[in-house]
Amino acid sequence: MGLTARIRTRDGWAVSHAVVTLTDMTGAQVLRAEADTEGTVRDATPLTPGAYTVIVTAVGYAPAASSALVTASGRAEVGNVTLARQGGTELPPPGLWTVDPAHSSVGAVAQHLGISSVHGRFTDFAARIEIAPDEPAKSRVEAVIKAASIDTGNAMRDEHLKSPDFLDVLTYPEITYHSTGLTLAGSDRWTVHGELTMHGVVRPVDLDLAYLGTGADPWGGTRAAFRATADLHREDFAMNYNQILQAGIAAIGTTLKVELDIQALQGESFPQT
Repeated sequence: MGLTARIRTRDGWAVSHAVVTLTDMTGAQVLRAEADTEGTVRDATPLTPGAYTVIVTAVGYAPAASSALVTASGRAEVGNVTLARQGGTELPPPGLWTVDPAHSSVGAVAQHLGISSVHGRFTDFAARIEIAPDEPAKSRVEAVIKAASIDTGNAMRDEHLKSPDFLDVLTYPEITYHSTGLTLAGSDRWTVHGELTMHGVVRPVDLDLAYLGTGADPWGGTRAAFRATADLHREDFAMNYNQILQAGIAAIGTTLKVELDIQALQGESFPQT
């Protein structure tokens, strides 16, 4: 095998049909190969030993370049190549954006028995994003989640989570988040500063946000994609219930890892279909 590589996004997704170009030290192209649907490049062309430049390109992503040294084996094992969306340090066009709940997810992961994880999600939520035209730091996010829409795939567990031991959905039917600021955190990352209200308690919560890009949809609209994560502590929101096992291990972990995959449509409202 002459050239092998795996092309991935920062979040680990395969970049299908990325193109890998190999040039020698004179700048001449020696090899060009496309990734398959799994983001993997395999080309059997033997390579002359020496130093090369590897350039990886894909539509919608910023190019990546690196060096490769081919030994007497004639192989160039590039390994994993991570591509960032083009415009990663930017934000979508200014104006209002409405989150599409059918193509977005609001999830959380908790440790169970100290050895595995329980995954849950909220199925009923709405959110709007306002991108400031001149100062990105003044952009805003507003979100409302219906607490009773929690779904972990187990009806008995869901009912317990809705009870006063946890979310107490009859007393506190909504979970809300509103941003208070936005700061650049890296070449393709932002930190959203905001306040989360849950179980009657308001706490500051920062979201680690990646803007994944903007593109047209088949219905004439413009969509933007984001991924965000945060860590929450149940005790911060007065949810202190737990069951201690004989080994001294808590049945449910106290930390929740929040995972948001968001797709938003440009405009003040989402069209009814």
